[in-house]
Amino acid sequence: MDKYGLIGHPLGHSMSPLIHEKLFALSGISDYSYELIDIAPEELSSRIGKLKELRGFNITIPHKTAIIPFTDELSESAQRYNSVNCISSSGGRFVGYNTDCDGFLRSAEALPLGGKVLLVGCGGVGRMIAIEAALHGAELTIAVIPQDIRNAQLVMAEILAKCSNANVKISLVSEVSGSFDLLINATPVGMYPKTENCAVSDELIADCGSFFDVIYNPTETLLMKKARALGKTAVGGASMLVYQAVKAHEYWYGGEFNTEDIAKIVLDVEEHVNSMNK
Repeated sequence: MDKYGLIGHPLGHSMSPLIHEKLFALSGISDYSYELIDIAPEELSSRIGKLKELRGFNITIPHKTAIIPFTDELSESAQRYNSVNCISSSGGRFVGYNTDCDGFLRSAEALPLGGKVLLVGCGGVGRMIAIEAALHGAELTIAVIPQDIRNAQLVMAEILAKCSNANVKISLVSEVSGSFDLLINATPVGMYPKTENCAVSDELIADCGSFFDVIYNPTETLLMKKARALGKTAVGGASMLVYQAVKAHEYWYGGEFNTEDIAKIVLDVEEHVNSMNK
């Protein structure tokens, strides 16, 4: 039996077992286990031996950077972001990947990522999205609240170090003006249970063509509702969550999946999230 899992701390409710169960089923794999493995930061080094018994595992906060010294090889994207959220293990040899990057790009395939992009927030996943947008040729505006200006400046410097001709600027959310091809919300504003909050103004929503919200709970944030009410395309975070897991299966054992099956899993995840909130 091949063993897989998710490591992090603390591990509360996670969608990972549900998603991976469905992906293993699509691959016709039944002889496996996938478990949640809670590892406190100070315990990570002492648990590496047991982790080597796994065929692969996912990684969430706070271990995405801390796991790197224990890897034998890093993918290009893991090196680019100095962040690993997926390990493939063969004979105890760890190869680290950043599938968050793949999950975002696959989810945003139909969106104008190379156009005029407004990114709200740039911490964590927002940093990755900012860099990917710049690498795709976006005219990027990073919008933040005053206390996050320094963080935005660091991300901007990182972008310019990787892509010297990138078109990127920083603005306060309260001062953003103009129209954008794509607005991406990378903040927790609007996340359950504070679903009545919206990251930007109605006027700004009206001036944007399409939307991506990293939040997956609720499955339709207030931002997305307002955008769709205006007839605009809005993609939620559930697709990113599923697609990053899809990429893990590709790395773990060469899994192959079609778009229709993945779309069904995204719907299943959304239905599960909605049932949890009732």
